[in-house]
Amino acid sequence: MSQHGEHDQTNGWFEEELGAVLRRTGEGFSVDDRRELVDGGLVRGRRRLLRRRVATVGGALALAGIGVGGVYGGSVLGAPGATEQASVAGPAPTARPQDTGMAEIPVADLAAVLKAATPAGAWQIDGLGGVGQSVLGVYDDGKGKAAVSVGLYRAGTTRESGIGQVTCPDRTAVPYDACTSERLPGGDRLMVLQGYEYPDKREETKNWRAVLLTKDGFLVDASEYNAPSEKGSAITREDPPFDPAQLKALVTAEGWRPLLRQIPVLEPVKTRPGASHGTSAPQHGPDVGETLRSLLPSGKGLKVVEKSGDSTGGYVVVDDGTGKSLIGINVQPDMNRVRDDLFGSGEVTTLPDGTVVKLEKRPGEKGGAGVVWWSADTMSQDGFRVVVSAFNSGAQHESATRAEPALTTEELKTIALSPKWRERATR
Repeated sequence: MSQHGEHDQTNGWFEEELGAVLRRTGEGFSVDDRRELVDGGLVRGRRRLLRRRVATVGGALALAGIGVGGVYGGSVLGAPGATEQASVAGPAPTARPQDTGMAEIPVADLAAVLKAATPAGAWQIDGLGGVGQSVLGVYDDGKGKAAVSVGLYRAGTTRESGIGQVTCPDRTAVPYDACTSERLPGGDRLMVLQGYEYPDKREETKNWRAVLLTKDGFLVDASEYNAPSEKGSAITREDPPFDPAQLKALVTAEGWRPLLRQIPVLEPVKTRPGASHGTSAPQHGPDVGETLRSLLPSGKGLKVVEKSGDSTGGYVVVDDGTGKSLIGINVQPDMNRVRDDLFGSGEVTTLPDGTVVKLEKRPGEKGGAGVVWWSADTMSQDGFRVVVSAFNSGAQHESATRAEPALTTEELKTIALSPKWRERATR
């Protein structure tokens, strides 16, 4: 296995748009037992899982793709590990497949594969009478109860859509103890990550995760914890029950293969004639991080100490001698579908050419003590969105290193409105 940690997975600061996206998708889930919405926080959990996926997948691609109605479709919201509590008090609610695009796989079939692919132990499984494409339960090997979940998904309309899911995240965004990524014989890809439920480790809950991307474009995503629930429970053991080799055995089990074939085909992203084909379309020229570095204001003594980028997002960590500051960029064409959600509130300015600009200052959201988050969000009339964010720390989950970010909101705005973003997107 090879160690990876240099890929740009730092787009967690763009999670605010998930609220807009999830209002369009999460509210559509029909449940037969609304008690679970109180006991387990199903919808809230699904939102949290999507945020976690964004944090560990290529965030720019994932957010933008979902924002225009594509890439992961409904299946990601029916994911495992999503409830706030792995409750086994009663049957779990079942979302109707026709409403969500989810498969109608009997949970009992999923549970059978889960049990067969893990060491002997006692299981309590949620929703055995239901259908879906995920299974959630509590495992006990006599050393402490642990929540375990497995979900099955299509990676997207192309296999490349799932590469970020099996690429180790950048530690600037996601702290972890170990992560490996490898290509398996036959062409599948695998990532095993040993991390934490909370980036700032304010609780001792560990989250170990294995994700398999099959050569035909399916994902098997397993998570385990050292507590009987993802959140809100005291830990029961030092580590989750399955070691990395056992997690690998779980997600690569042959029993998942016939179940994967039952997952509905995702519809490709539809765009209006003449528009860009969503943010999953390849973009040429310098990566976004390189362009961001070229636009940093001169004369401020900014030294780039960390950097990363891909075709849709990037970041730099700069230090002017008074402390590190994280600055991130996300470029998303054809985002008019979420215009009202993103720019329908707050202080929004419309420029003469029709571009809308929203400047914000708010507290950080990743647990770092004293962290503040400043941003400039812009969208042109044709939906070309550029959002730049800055923090007063080198990573969102770490304590502030300075009183304010290294760039002002006006400087962030200048970067976001640069014509270079259009130039690189049309090359």
